[in-house]
Amino acid sequence: MATYKTYDTIGIREDLQDAIYDISPTTTPFMSTVGRTKAKNTYHEWQTDSLADVDLDNAQVEGQDATSATLTPTTRVGNRTQISEKVIQISTTDDVVDKAGRSTETAYQLAKASAEIKRDMEAILLSNQEADAGSTSAPRKLGGLQTWLNTNYVGTGTAGGFTKDAGTTERTDGSAVAFTEDMVKEAVKSAYENGGTPTMLLVSPTQKQVVSTFAGIAGQRYQAPKSSPTTIIGSADVYLSDFGTLQVVPDRFIPEQDNGADTAFVLDSSMANVAYLRPFKKTKLAKMGDSDKHLMNVEYTLVVKNEKAHAIIADLAK
Repeated sequence: MATYKTYDTIGIREDLQDAIYDISPTTTPFMSTVGRTKAKNTYHEWQTDSLADVDLDNAQVEGQDATSATLTPTTRVGNRTQISEKVIQISTTDDVVDKAGRSTETAYQLAKASAEIKRDMEAILLSNQEADAGSTSAPRKLGGLQTWLNTNYVGTGTAGGFTKDAGTTERTDGSAVAFTEDMVKEAVKSAYENGGTPTMLLVSPTQKQVVSTFAGIAGQRYQAPKSSPTTIIGSADVYLSDFGTLQVVPDRFIPEQDNGADTAFVLDSSMANVAYLRPFKKTKLAKMGDSDKHLMNVEYTLVVKNEKAHAIIADLAK
């Protein structure tokens, strides 16, 4: 008599694991490190100021009349808010059928939308996008970090910057060159001399590997206990400069330059914020049929408290 096998059986249940595995990157180092504040208008403003230059001739005659110093006003700067959103539409049937890995399709897709918007925000905040006031037919756009940094610029192109009349202007690409430790030293020194206290070197994954080859880091070794196997250090997560310690942080979402090169940032994390006019919110839209439509959106902008606290290293070859 022939053995009855699974190949002959009708009605075997599928073995589908009740889980969904998604390894798409979601970490947003810049947004997670800088502060968060509130905007109250679509054009969010703040003020910057600086002290007078050091006066080596500041010596006065005893008993003389006091002379008023020349005072300078603060500088008023600002950035536009930008709306980022995702809309999902799920049929009523799809939301109630039994599915693996999620309770309802709507909840699952809204969670995905939130994560996707955060990735978009990270890239936009670090971009070379100029601020744009927008119109009734064109969206408002914030000025990305690359368009703010002017004073401490290392690169073969031209720095961007803020002006009262034009807002922010794009940084211009130059010729791509290899990333060197001297570039980091120059950027950190420039930021320090202008009053910044850099704490982070934000780089692309490719340039993170380059930083790990810098001579100043390669000479360091990890002293493992004698009872443990020897550990070979092939990366650098901390860069000890002459002006302080910098965390070396890779960011997958630093936008590639138009010429295909990379950009790195030396940041004083206390001198930047993300300002929210409208924080993340999900809204169920009007029902138009046998489906439900949901809007996930956020309105925000970048606050560069004083661009002199940061530095940019542009035109880095891959």
